[in-house]
Amino acid sequence: MSFLSVETRSTAPRPTGRRVRQGASAALLLSAALTGCAGSAKAGSDAIQASGSTTVAPVASDAAEALKAKGLSITVATQGGSAGGISQLGTGQINIALSSKPLSDKDHKAYPDTEFVTTQIGADAVGVIITKEVADGGVKGLSKVQVAGLFEGRITNWKEVGGPDLPVFVYDKEPGRGTREVLDKFIYGKGEPPAPPKSANYAVVGGNLETRNKLKSTRGSIAPLSTGFIDGHPDLVAVPLEGVAPTLENVASGKYPMTRPLYMITNGTPQGTVKQYIDYILSTEGQKLLPKHGYLTRDQMGL
Repeated sequence: MSFLSVETRSTAPRPTGRRVRQGASAALLLSAALTGCAGSAKAGSDAIQASGSTTVAPVASDAAEALKAKGLSITVATQGGSAGGISQLGTGQINIALSSKPLSDKDHKAYPDTEFVTTQIGADAVGVIITKEVADGGVKGLSKVQVAGLFEGRITNWKEVGGPDLPVFVYDKEPGRGTREVLDKFIYGKGEPPAPPKSANYAVVGGNLETRNKLKSTRGSIAPLSTGFIDGHPDLVAVPLEGVAPTLENVASGKYPMTRPLYMITNGTPQGTVKQYIDYILSTEGQKLLPKHGYLTRDQMGL
């Protein structure tokens, strides 16, 4: 199954560039067993509250629904993406942070009293997604240099990279989103990305569903997005990078350059119902949820 319910909540004005560190996007609340949003992790002795990555959330939501029959009460939210989940865990608001990026030194320094414990549940490929119109018009692959030029606003028409005579519209991810960090690492390595372009053809988006909707509704658009989110959407294409397509084999082997782990993060070793929830996702039955959303299982990643 997919999300049980989706509620859009605008919590703050949209940040205007990838280097902005404040602000939040519209938050998607995925209610898997309870109504309401992530509050204090201490509210309700048996209630489990998880929040964070819109990439991890579909699996977390499906698992929550499966465990509902066993009496577990679980709320899954996507407030602020991976960075938001880590922040909520660090401040004691939730039990589990959903993250599609590794913890950083900044996270540990920001929450020194939190004993972050990460559990990898699977892996995902981040794609540089373009429209089928652009792909059919001649863009069959992009180099790292070309991707940088597109997202920095130096390449403004697809004909500059072998495509149709069509303006480029960039949908960039918010700072703190795991998807954005994967793209930055591919383009810049350990270096800092430049300031975002000042262009009418550049906008910042939040979660995966919003990103996909924007891509589908805008001619000539491009965005970083989990490849699992374009399954069943033939009007969107994950373009090969440096000649390598994001196939199952290339992702599992690490040949594809934008592969990322998917995590559930707790404060200390998982205990009680939190452990039961995570153990279910790691089980044979729970791991079957990952391919449903286009993700790789632990076994496929050799874990």
